[in-house]
Amino acid sequence: MTLPKYKILVTGAGGFIGFHVSMRLLHDGHEVVGLDNMNDYYDVGLKRSRQAILLKQPHFRFVEQSLEKKSGLDELFRQERFDVVVNLAAQAGVRYSLTNPYAYLDSNLAGFLTILEACRNFPVRHLIYASSSSVYGANSSMPFSTHDNVDHPLALYAASKKSNELMAHAYANLFSVPSTGLRFFTVYGPYGRPDMAVFIFTKAILAGQPIDVYNYGNMKRDFTYIDDIVDGLVRLIPHPPVANPAWDRRKPDPATSFAPYQLFNIGNNKPVQLLHVIETLEAKLGKKATKNFLPLQDGDVVETFANIDDLTRVTGFTPSTPIETGIERFVDWYLNYYRN
Repeated sequence: MTLPKYKILVTGAGGFIGFHVSMRLLHDGHEVVGLDNMNDYYDVGLKRSRQAILLKQPHFRFVEQSLEKKSGLDELFRQERFDVVVNLAAQAGVRYSLTNPYAYLDSNLAGFLTILEACRNFPVRHLIYASSSSVYGANSSMPFSTHDNVDHPLALYAASKKSNELMAHAYANLFSVPSTGLRFFTVYGPYGRPDMAVFIFTKAILAGQPIDVYNYGNMKRDFTYIDDIVDGLVRLIPHPPVANPAWDRRKPDPATSFAPYQLFNIGNNKPVQLLHVIETLEAKLGKKATKNFLPLQDGDVVETFANIDDLTRVTGFTPSTPIETGIERFVDWYLNYYRN
């Protein structure tokens, strides 16, 4: 499908997923405004490297500010009149939320509210926003389905993402803001976040340092390569939600609504044992990892597994990158980026 050329706001453009989404949209001929506060949650130098690549692209401009700055965001929407908003800005990380809970209130709740208000006051064709597989919490029904209940989060980060879904539904109902939430599953790849497992393990193995392996290695994750994530997201842009005429108030389906609102999982649909990921890294790096086996950490789940049937039905999305290929590409990038 050939899309019209849109003006698109990508929040979190200095972040991992936001950077790759912005590059794809620019490659496809759209005009992109990237917004990011460039905070120091992790290495700002990595964020600046992503930003530098984006700034070389035609039809891109960068705005450095926080989502919570309502006056600045409103003025940006007033000036630019966006067709589409892709909200990827958030305070990420399950484990970080255990020790820094207040960091999640500003970005994930207040920041998302300013986005919703701006989309209400300056209407857009489609708001796509980042949710997370962590919302499934205590739910152990596999594979995870957006049609299942997710009312038992295990960490504040997960609760903040579930809150985003609820807030989006309220604005879809009250103000007809067409909102699509994407529950991301363990995204990895070049220019990835340094607090994610593949990045942490690679750095430690190369340095000869031990890696922490939680739940004694008995964990599975639906590792999803960044190019697959970007493909799925971009495919959704021309599919804004509409009211579901079959929605039943007596048997409410969490994934759709009587309002213009929808939820999708976006993952690889193939969970991988954590120990297999480590073995794949060892083979690519040519070094063995020293493993520090630990019990399951508070807020973590043993397994994630995305049911992506709905996303495939609507967009034709099919993830195509096996873990071995994705890790090879990540390690090649890592060795090149940190060669000095």
